[in-house]
Amino acid sequence: MRIQSRGRGEEGRTRLAVVPENVDDLWHLSYVLEPGDNVEGDTSRRIQRDDDQMRDTGGEREHIHVTLEVEDVEFARFANRLRVGGVIVGCSREDQLGHHHTLNVEEHDELTIEKHFKPDQMERVEEAEAAAENPDVAIATVEEGEAHVHTVAQYGTEEYASFTRPTGKGEYARPRSELFHELGEALSHLDPDAIILAGPGFTKGDALDHFDDEFPEVAELTTTVDTSGVGDRGVHEVLKRGAVEDVQDETRIAREAELIDELTERMATGTKATYGPEATAEAAEYGAVETLLVLDDRLREERGGRGDWDVDADEVITSVERQGGDVVVFSGEFEPGQRLKNLGGIAALLRYRLE
Repeated sequence: MRIQSRGRGEEGRTRLAVVPENVDDLWHLSYVLEPGDNVEGDTSRRIQRDDDQMRDTGGEREHIHVTLEVEDVEFARFANRLRVGGVIVGCSREDQLGHHHTLNVEEHDELTIEKHFKPDQMERVEEAEAAAENPDVAIATVEEGEAHVHTVAQYGTEEYASFTRPTGKGEYARPRSELFHELGEALSHLDPDAIILAGPGFTKGDALDHFDDEFPEVAELTTTVDTSGVGDRGVHEVLKRGAVEDVQDETRIAREAELIDELTERMATGTKATYGPEATAEAAEYGAVETLLVLDDRLREERGGRGDWDVDADEVITSVERQGGDVVVFSGEFEPGQRLKNLGGIAALLRYRLE
């Protein structure tokens, strides 16, 4: 994310001009924008012409500059765009005021946001700005007969490729080098800035030897990590062990994996943990929350008036921050966020046990 300018808008709002530089940034903005915000940008709109000088053509698309009062926001992940819908409250054509419109925001489109930013929302924008300096990371996991490649994004991990090549003895067995070669080709095509090669046993070392011979540019970017599994399980182990943090200053999902594991462990032993909106709000009221864990999807629902919590999410966050606790907003796109969702979307690591 690139922050172009920062200033004051009407009614004490912050006015922030940003340029999303990748899909991650569009995803971040989908959790920053909410109904009632003003969003300004360039767009095109089909405009009816029906006057004495020109007959109605059924509408011609024109480029205009609009300001919308936001009503709904959607991150269209597979279309690589952010859709922001609302009512036009400012426009380079006055005859379009009051009409509904949708801004389709893509990478490198400048967008000006005017709103009362909540602390976690501004923090999210600033983290996205800092993340622009972080390298792109691929996690490759391999064992006998099986290999996977995942990409690491701020909204989670995605499987980029998966290979199965039976090795060993038997009619359908293939040389191990075929599996290693396919894996090396996939990583070369992906062209990441750093690669973590993980898996059980010695197979990953043999794969790296193959890279040294056939894909030296891949081998140069690769570090190895021991894991007990491959695929999603292996990726979770890599994240939990902090291996990604060796090549990125801070990795959001690695911290989430560590925190949700600690929460689960504390719950299992009945010590210094709580979950669910009412219990967590009570812990915050007593000043007992060391780290608050809250799911971004649920937070957006509660702020948008579509949730079912009997407590005010922002009051809980403010209470925790005022008393020196940390607040971590989890991504619903990644496995730790799904585990938090199953606990009601909010939980806390406590300073002391509440009776």
